[in-house]
Amino acid sequence: MREFGYQRADDVFGAVALLAADPDARYLGGGTNLVDLMKTGVERPARLVDVRELPLDGIEPTADGGLRVGATVTNSDLAAHPEVRRRYPALTQAVLAGASGQLRNMATVGGNLLQRTRCGYFTDVSKPCNKRVPGSGCPAVTGEHHNHAVLGASDHCVAVHPSDMGVALAAFDAVVTYETPDGPGESPLTDFYLPVGDTPHRETVLPPGALITGVTLPPAPVAARSRYRKVRERASYAFAIGSVAAALDVEDGVVRDARLALGAVASRPWRARAAEEVLVGAPADGATFAAAADAELAAARPLPDNGYKLPLVRNLVVAVLTELAEEAAR
Repeated sequence: MREFGYQRADDVFGAVALLAADPDARYLGGGTNLVDLMKTGVERPARLVDVRELPLDGIEPTADGGLRVGATVTNSDLAAHPEVRRRYPALTQAVLAGASGQLRNMATVGGNLLQRTRCGYFTDVSKPCNKRVPGSGCPAVTGEHHNHAVLGASDHCVAVHPSDMGVALAAFDAVVTYETPDGPGESPLTDFYLPVGDTPHRETVLPPGALITGVTLPPAPVAARSRYRKVRERASYAFAIGSVAAALDVEDGVVRDARLALGAVASRPWRARAAEEVLVGAPADGATFAAAADAELAAARPLPDNGYKLPLVRNLVVAVLTELAEEAAR
């Protein structure tokens, strides 16, 4: 095992300064992903900068009626928070659908957004992987890819992003805030993850050494009636093979507002804007919901062994939207 240093940061600016001085260092939150990658040799940091004790563990309302979630809030605390459960129930459901209770107790919001792909070729250092070693190739294209991307992929990478939480955050227009040596920055979550293109090793818009400080959820009345549904290969702790975060506002049988995001279909949480355009102003019925799903999946490019995701996600979208519409009609 490669030796590495360890240092606990005293404040946000001190943490950022430590990374600026040592490009081979990594921030350590709950460690539920990073430590695993260190064990396999995918990550080989020279130093870990522990940010878990930084004062970023609060959840508080914003002046405009949204919520501000600190980066070191644990997944368990996020899911249990009464205002999250009341205003953004799909977010609570998404968090509880991810990982085991023990992992949720350790994992942090900031770390969840930065978790790496679960592609077997990425985590096996004996195999080529463009995400891990740029230019080495993507064996998943012709190899094992049954749980890989059907949207937004390229010949250079077909892996999917594993976060459940990120799917709900994408549906509700969350904004990621971060600190850099040059000052603070922010990015809408839907722009936070870079397109795969020919540079899959460049995953986010974060500048080198940047530290995520929190996530802001803007006010979204539609989110109060929302749902997250995840399909996985076993009932216990497992990553999604398809998931949907949806919110629906229906009045007199017509969709007034809708939010929809898909998980386990792309290298990032996938905001389904084409589907939302079909939904708003249309009748809240099965035909509209199916047309919305078809509009979003029209751009899909499945591989030989993952085409099953298209009917799976289509049926999932229709089922969740139908449940929300029936709930609104009661």
